[in-house]
Amino acid sequence: MNPVFPPESEAFRTRIKQFLTDSLPDGWAGLGGIPSDDVLAFLEGWRTILFEHRLLAPQWPAEYGGGGLTALETVIVHQEFAKAGAPTGGPNDLFNIGMLGNTLLYWGTPEQKSHYLPRLLSNEHVWCQGYSEPNAGSDLAGLGLRAVLDGDEWVLNGQKIWTTYGHLANHIFVVARTDTNARPHAGMTFLLVPMDQPGIEVRPIEMLSGDSEFNEVFFTDVRCPRDAVLGEVGNGWSVAMTLLGFERGEAGAVLPVRFREELDRLLVLAADRGRSDDPLIRQRLAWCYSKVEIMRYLGLRTLTSFLAGHEPGPDAAITKLYWSEYHQVVTELAVDILGAEAMVPHGRWPSSSLSTDDPGSPPDSASWVGTFFTARAGTIYAGTSQIQRNIIGERILGLPKEPRPS
Repeated sequence: MNPVFPPESEAFRTRIKQFLTDSLPDGWAGLGGIPSDDVLAFLEGWRTILFEHRLLAPQWPAEYGGGGLTALETVIVHQEFAKAGAPTGGPNDLFNIGMLGNTLLYWGTPEQKSHYLPRLLSNEHVWCQGYSEPNAGSDLAGLGLRAVLDGDEWVLNGQKIWTTYGHLANHIFVVARTDTNARPHAGMTFLLVPMDQPGIEVRPIEMLSGDSEFNEVFFTDVRCPRDAVLGEVGNGWSVAMTLLGFERGEAGAVLPVRFREELDRLLVLAADRGRSDDPLIRQRLAWCYSKVEIMRYLGLRTLTSFLAGHEPGPDAAITKLYWSEYHQVVTELAVDILGAEAMVPHGRWPSSSLSTDDPGSPPDSASWVGTFFTARAGTIYAGTSQIQRNIIGERILGLPKEPRPS
């Protein structure tokens, strides 16, 4: 099954393809074709090109620096970028645009939209996410970061953890506890906090792969303006859930393309290592193919919902649960195909600790072993598999909620 687009959309698709041909380096095969140490420098220049052509946030209103494109045109942009293996932004744009920007469009006041949206597109503001804490990971309502109003400012004290790209950011959006007497979900507020001030300390966390994309962030008498509240005071839970919907839902349209590209590379690996004739390996590869096809159908459903104007809802948990658990299985298969070579990997390591390795990555053992490490975290970040199952059971299937501890 393949979607059918109206004839008038093909002219726009041709324009996007031509833009990619004209703007990407000669011989472009994907971000994976660039040495890992050069990726950040490339992304910085590429992001500038996208900003100048208003393609960083193609669906946003033009008044905020977006492209002003229709929903259908936005889908075409994402499809063609994914097919070309072209990044849609810089490292922090998952947070800048995909999470905070879209949430600002939904919850922000006119003044907040005018102030923040152009700045995060221009990269004057580089954002990271402050949700998880040492004692509040999957149970976000158990957070302990305190925000106390002091005149015209909030004063924050506490800690966040697993802050992706926090070392690259100069702003952080956080959910903080502003009312200790209210119910846990009702005492939370969503705040927009500048990081370039005294009292902010960012400590890197070294991962199994040797990378340090995650961080701890400590707050000691950190301040932000009283009006830096997104939504309303005490309504942070609702704003946070909207943002998580964008985080889990938007990937449904692009990830099927990424996972199919990864599977194609795995088929090449199996052939190169002489394992494609092994009946057990072939059976596992066939299973992976069936799962990627199902993922494509889930992605088409996401696109249908997006084109109908629906905001991401609890059904985004289905996609998140599906791809993250699949990815552990397919990377385990890659390591089994490598055999003993996986114990002494060599070559180009993945340049990202999220999802698949970059399109165009060489068939190096380091690429697959690094992605195997990355996949371990896929069932934890953006909501654990257990949380996704609870969302599906309670909010989609209508099953009774789990008993809450007293």
